[in-house]
Amino acid sequence: MAGKKLIVVGGGPAGMIAAGTAGSRGLDVVMLEKNERLGRKLLITGKGRCNITNITDLEGLIANVPDNGKFLFSAFHTFSNRSLLDLLHSLGLKTKVERGGRVFPKSDRSSDVVTALERYMRQNKVQIMRGEVKKVLSENGSVSGVQLNDGRIIIANRVIVATGGISYPQTGSTGDGYRFAIENGHSIVEPKPSLVPLETREAWVRDLKGLSLRNVAINILTNEGEKVYTDFGEMLFTHYGVSGPIILSASTHLQKGKVYKLLIDLKPALSLEQLDSRIQRDFAKYSRKIFANALGDLLPRKLIPVVIRLVEIPSEKPVHQITREERRRLVSLLKALELEISGYRPPSEAIITSGGVSVKEVNPSTMESKITKGLYFAGEVLDVSAYTGGFNLQIAFSTGYLAGSNC
Repeated sequence: MAGKKLIVVGGGPAGMIAAGTAGSRGLDVVMLEKNERLGRKLLITGKGRCNITNITDLEGLIANVPDNGKFLFSAFHTFSNRSLLDLLHSLGLKTKVERGGRVFPKSDRSSDVVTALERYMRQNKVQIMRGEVKKVLSENGSVSGVQLNDGRIIIANRVIVATGGISYPQTGSTGDGYRFAIENGHSIVEPKPSLVPLETREAWVRDLKGLSLRNVAINILTNEGEKVYTDFGEMLFTHYGVSGPIILSASTHLQKGKVYKLLIDLKPALSLEQLDSRIQRDFAKYSRKIFANALGDLLPRKLIPVVIRLVEIPSEKPVHQITREERRRLVSLLKALELEISGYRPPSEAIITSGGVSVKEVNPSTMESKITKGLYFAGEVLDVSAYTGGFNLQIAFSTGYLAGSNC
């Protein structure tokens, strides 16, 4: 085993754990990273806090990967979320569990995760080189090394491609891995933005820019009324439409070019009848006020003018004059605030990319190419993507570990 030369292309989470793991087995490991700093994308995940993983069980991990989840069974089984946390804890990183099983560094600093992974590589004698790979070289169906943009060639009999997708290109994820794969006989499932904010047609969303809603439910329907996705949690209004965890997860189920309806239930804990009773109590409490001043207990201040406009009840109308029909109209609006989804934000704003190297051409037990011997893929470059909640980073860590263990 000793003496095998491995090149890991890409210094993100998949690449760093692959390099450290391979180094722990006695391989001569070189990591090639084109950025000045390792883990650039990792540093900005979770708004700089880094949602490392999720403490759900194996079935829960797979269930949260809508794109080719079964392909990851071996990776998740071999290097689970528990295995990951054990490793990070051994490297000095303290973690905490938050709502929904999300795991974060106790410090709330993503840089501490990068530091732990760098320590893992140092402990296992990984050589880190700055350089941009132009080509992954192969001869007679086997990897032979890489060629850098400056013309240098590094000979190796193993290469792990962990270059990411095309999301956040400013961090170095510019689709290089797709090119390396194609040049070595692989097919690519067309990459598209995933976990991406959504644009809406309604202009009134701009008035709500920055408003975060917690504990709301959403339903997304086709124009024909077919339900596509439902979820509960937190969302955010933006100047172009909607974002936030449940919106990002919903985006993975939508097809480019199609128009969808987004229905937001602002009071999911209440039935129509219960909400009507609640509003009647509020109206009795504020019976001497005008409509615009009677919704403060029910809605965030920023949302009130929009709701008044949409429900078409005059804002100056005295509360005691509001009719049963108007009140029921308000109930219906609060249970199904409707928006028309007109498109995605660009890939540069996506958290991850779906699509990538076809998993049919990769051994799920080792992450080795079925086409080119000695070529491995790990992380977002593969055609796998998950919902928010730490699942995408777990994919990166598990596939990286598997590649590093088997190269």
